[in-house]
Formats: sequence, structure tokens, C-alpha cells
Amino acid sequence: MTTDEKALELHEKWNGKITTEAKCHVKTREDLSLAYTPGVAKPCMEIAKNPDDVYKYTWKANTVAVVSDGSAVLGLGNIGAKAAMPVMEGKAVLFKEFGGVNAVPICLDTQDSQEIIDTVVRIAPGFGGINLEDISAPRCFEIETKLKEILDIPVFHDDQHGTAIVVLAGIINALKVVGKKKEDCKVVVNGDGSAGIAISKLLLKYGFKNLTICGLYGILSKDIKDLNWAQKEMAEVTNLSGENGTLKDALVGADVFVGVSAPNIVTGEMVKTMNKDAIMFAMANPVPEIMPDVAKAAGAKVVGTGRSDFPNQVNNVVAFPGIFKGALEGRAKQITEEMKLAAALAIASLVPDNELNENNILPEAFNPDVANVVSEAVKANI
Repeated sequence: MTTDEKALELHEKWNGKITTEAKCHVKTREDLSLAYTPGVAKPCMEIAKNPDDVYKYTWKANTVAVVSDGSAVLGLGNIGAKAAMPVMEGKAVLFKEFGGVNAVPICLDTQDSQEIIDTVVRIAPGFGGINLEDISAPRCFEIETKLKEILDIPVFHDDQHGTAIVVLAGIINALKVVGKKKEDCKVVVNGDGSAGIAISKLLLKYGFKNLTICGLYGILSKDIKDLNWAQKEMAEVTNLSGENGTLKDALVGADVFVGVSAPNIVTGEMVKTMNKDAIMFAMANPVPEIMPDVAKAAGAKVVGTGRSDFPNQVNNVVAFPGIFKGALEGRAKQITEEMKLAAALAIASLVPDNELNENNILPEAFNPDVANVVSEAVKANI
């Protein structure tokens, strides 16, 4: 039985990957009177007097909504709200299994940005945080920005920031392996959608100076017409030398490649033009931009992918459960850039320097310390 066949069989058997489970049990009339009427009126009135008591008396303190419109699901594209449900259910499972955080999958039957914003604002009272998921760029930027302005609970688009945090953590450790400094490195990010832009922003925030983004048009520059507003913003702060050309041109003399784009678009010959001991994060799934063996044969020193069957898997599950755990426990109103940097440093710290090598730069998703270490780092920066 193939993985696809087994997954389909199990999904049919599960008939949904999550369920609700009551913490209280109603076995007697007294149980009923305490859990529901008339007893429930008392916490309701306490919350009415002091709205913050909702965190004391309800599940809001430890529950997030996983919200998607199905417009950019994994590598499957715009498959719609119903088809996105298995992924959002899976995300809810990961929140609970890895971070102890309750999560509810909410798939919206609209791809109108304002309708999504309005809907999330209206359901927000029942949740302690909002995890946006698989919403296409550039709409995802607008939706997240406006929700952060309106809501007083954390809003986090994991496709952007979760990916960026784990990439930065991996690069921090990879630089130790190759003995290079961030200030001296040329970085090329291939992919100008939600993940590529978020990664670029966080790498710049961390202190990388020489960063170039590439997309379908080649090297992102201010000379290119028809850029969306998010790409235009990035053209102002990247490619400061004003290069033009293709990804092939951009990789000449580069030290770090980060791919969140398409399969098999980087060749061994292109890697050979990069600087010695190059770092390659080829994260297109299921087929990366370049296979690890090809990259290493061409001279790359550290290679990471999004796959679990190769070393150095870049996996968001080492980030988002702990980030929300910390944000919820610390009652953060937003997840800030400082929290993201702290989370990246915390993830990187989980691989001790004496254990770092070219095949071991990131902690395993099943490392039991990950969520707590990330959570504490986030809380320390609230």
C-alpha cells in the first residue's frame, strides 16, 4: 500500500482527525445545574462585568482558530475551502500534540479579503489567537495586517512567519558549521510569495545585508513593472546593488540559497558558481529546487529541504505550537518581530554547538523540549 493509499484509507476511517471532548461530565442533576443552567449564569455575569475574565472561565485562554480560504493549500494551489479541511484538521492536531494548544479548523467559503477579515473579527471573541493558513499572496499580507490592527489577540500567518523562523534558525546554525558571518554573506531567496517575502524580512531584521529575491521575472528590482505592492516594498530594501538577470545570475558568488518555489530549478552547475561551502535550503515540496545529493556533489556544504527523508528538515512544527503556547500563556496581544527572532534563536539553541554538523542543524520535530523552549523565549519578549 502506498503512502497516498494508506492516508486516504485512514482519513476515511478517522472521518475527521479531531473531536471535542468535555472536561466536565454531566451525570447528575447537580452536574447539569453547575455546567449549564442555572450555575453557568454566574461566570457569564462575571465576564460581563470584567471581559478579561473570559480567559479565566472559558477555553479562550488556550484555543486558536486555524483559518483558511483554501486558496493556497500546501503545493496543491487554489483547491477551495472544503478541500482544505483535511489540512486544517491536521494543523489542529499538530497544535494539540506538539504544543498542548486547542485548535479549531475554520475553512471560509469566500476568497474576498474584506469578507475574510470581517468574519475573523466576528468569531474572534471565542478564541485566544488566530492562525491564518494557506491563503494566497499578496492577499495574505493585507488580511494579516488588518486583523493585527483590529484585534487584541495574536494573529499569525504560519506560511509566512513559521517558515521564516525555522529557516532563520537553520541558517544561524549552518553559518556556524561553515564558519561564516551573516554580515559577509550574499543570500538569494527564490520565491516572492508569502513565505519568500517573510523569510527575506526576517533575515534582514536579523542582520543580513546583502539579500536578493528572485521570482518568475528573475531578480526582483525596482525596474520591473507589474509588481504587486508587497513585491514593490521588498524591491526597495533588497538587491541594493541593482542587479538584473535570472536566478542563475543571482547565485553567482552567493553563500546562501533559500528556495520556496518550484522543483528542479537549480542545477549543479549553478551551485558551482556559488561561494565555497554554500548553504542550500531547497524547500519546494515534494520535489525540492535541487536534490541534496546533486547540491553536495556540486560543492554545497549544508543542505536542508522540507522533506522528512533527508537531513535538516525545515519543518514549521518546531515553531508554531511553541509560539502560540507562549503567546497564549503570556496573554500577548500580538506576535512581534522580537518574538520571532527570539523563537528562531531558541530553536537554533536546541542543537548544541558540539553536536552541530552539516547534517544536523535543526532540532527534530519530536524533540520534547522544542515547544517549551520556544514558548519561554516568546514569553520573555512580550
